[in-house]
Amino acid sequence: MNKISEHLHPQPETRTWLKGASTGAVIGAGIATTAALGSTALATYFARQIVVPPKRPVENLKILGVGYSHATPSEGEQPNSVRLPATCQTQIPGTYGLYFNAGTSFAVIGEIIAHSPLESSVLREVMSVHNGDLAQATRGRWSGVVAPTPELAGYKSEEIFLELPVGSAPAWLVRPNASTEASAPSAPASKTWAIMVHGMGAKRTETLRALRTTQALGMISLHMSYRNDREAPPSDDGRYGLGFTEWEDVETAIDYALEHGAHDVVLFGWSMGGAISLQTADRARNKQHIRALILNGPAVDWLSLIEYHSNLNKLPLRIGELGVRMISKPRWSSFTGLKAPIELERLSWTRRAKDLRVPTLIMHSVKDDFVPVAPAIELARRSPHVDLVTFPEGSHTKEWNVNPERWHRAVMQWLEPRMK
Repeated sequence: MNKISEHLHPQPETRTWLKGASTGAVIGAGIATTAALGSTALATYFARQIVVPPKRPVENLKILGVGYSHATPSEGEQPNSVRLPATCQTQIPGTYGLYFNAGTSFAVIGEIIAHSPLESSVLREVMSVHNGDLAQATRGRWSGVVAPTPELAGYKSEEIFLELPVGSAPAWLVRPNASTEASAPSAPASKTWAIMVHGMGAKRTETLRALRTTQALGMISLHMSYRNDREAPPSDDGRYGLGFTEWEDVETAIDYALEHGAHDVVLFGWSMGGAISLQTADRARNKQHIRALILNGPAVDWLSLIEYHSNLNKLPLRIGELGVRMISKPRWSSFTGLKAPIELERLSWTRRAKDLRVPTLIMHSVKDDFVPVAPAIELARRSPHVDLVTFPEGSHTKEWNVNPERWHRAVMQWLEPRMK
């Protein structure tokens, strides 16, 4: 595999306006008191949007109608198509999940059947519906999750609990050859476990997309929850650490794997789960047992990412700088609610690529407009331990959804030789 697959032209490095903020440069001098108060309020809102975990996800996607395979559906028959507004998410090819009924019901949505520019809508295949009547739903939530449990993904699992520093947290354990299909090929059992770390605002269901791959490699996979993710207990401050605190939870998961027969582990991380995995490889007491990292749409540089989102939201330069100071400096903790500041420099791997020594595969869509691919490209150029596979389509962490075969093949070709 080439170091950077789907080669892209080098992109200029992000401006370093955050550097001064992260090293204590004084900002806001000369601003009038009223303007300063306004800036502080806006920066506080911006900073809290980053570190405060979201409440229960909102179902804000209208369900415009459903269709059936014949004109008169039988009683209880589920639709085979659904009409949705044509959005940047619903117009992308692939397989996705649709939650409805306040998250209690779930449908697997397949490829686009038709697109109506006049009505600004798309008609997509309904592959299956679980626990609900899609025909009665009026709103839903689009998701990269394609199965809400391992069993619905086709694999038998065990529910276990990890004793994290914040308390007891649930996890799924899926052993090799756990397919519910009797005809599924078996793989030799490996002593390398896969530990799956989901992203910000998501849950462990996000990680089930990797099961086909870990099963093919004969790996036991541990799909964990961690502090503040609505399944595990909250931290003392109820705030995200952006990876700066959550790595302790993954350290506990590694301990569990080693205590139950693993010789080493591979960390799989999505989005903020990628940042958590990188911190684990850097700081965990048991980090010597981490064989490799597989990161999907990871946040590899939080300073650049915060700058990107401040620009995206058209915030003045000083607001973004102040937001960074609020997150990273103790004197601002009363504004963010953080128990301790987050060292954003430590979470920005393009600035410390030499510290990354674990073999790492990054998969990232060039169309990701939430965590842009540029820092991942830069990290792959700077670190001899990082390989990057880019995907031409897919929104944030949905590379698998657009092309599961390419995702599976990329991981297999990269990881299998490193497990020998």
